[in-house]
Amino acid sequence: MRVIAGVHKGRTLKAPTWDGLRPTSDRLRETLFNVIAPRVAGARVLDVYAGTGALGIEALSRGAVHVTFVDSDRRAQALIAENLERCAMSGGYAIIRASASRAVADVRRGSSFVPFDIVLLDPPYDHPVAEALDGVDALVAPDGLVVFEHAKRSPVPESIGRLTLTRDLVSGDSALAFYACQP
Repeated sequence: MRVIAGVHKGRTLKAPTWDGLRPTSDRLRETLFNVIAPRVAGARVLDVYAGTGALGIEALSRGAVHVTFVDSDRRAQALIAENLERCAMSGGYAIIRASASRAVADVRRGSSFVPFDIVLLDPPYDHPVAEALDGVDALVAPDGLVVFEHAKRSPVPESIGRLTLTRDLVSGDSALAFYACQP
C-alpha cells in the first residue's frame, strides 16, 4: 500500500499483520479520490472503520485540514499511528478508539460538535449495511458527502436519514456508494 497523490505521494503504508482487516486497495482508493478530489482540499474528514488509516492519510496528503480516524481495534489504532509517523504527519488528525455507533452517539451528546465535510465508511463486508450507515447523517455537514465502501453483492439503500445515494461505482468485488447530505 502507498499514498497515491499529494504531498506524501509514494510513501509506503504498513499493512496489517493479522486477519480480519481488509485495507482498501490502491486502485480503489485512487478511484475514490479521483471522484471526490474537488472536495478534499480544506475539508474536515471522518474515516470510520479506519483500519490502516490509508483513506484518511490520503485525504491529509491531498490537503484535508483535519482527519478523525475511528476504529475499535487497538491494533488498528497502533497501525494508523505508525502509518501517520511513516508519512511524517505531526498534526491535523485525531485517533479515536470507538465503534461507529458509539462515535455517532457521542457526537449527538456533544454540544460543540463541528460536522464533517466528508465521511468515509469502510466496514467489514459482512457488516450489515443499514447498521453501518445508521446515524451517519448526524455527522456530516449540510452539502457534505458520505462514501460507503461495500461488497458489490450487497445492495445499499437509496436514502437513509438526510443522505441520498447519488452514485454507486463498482470496481471488481467492491463498490463505492456516494451519498449527498441534504440540509
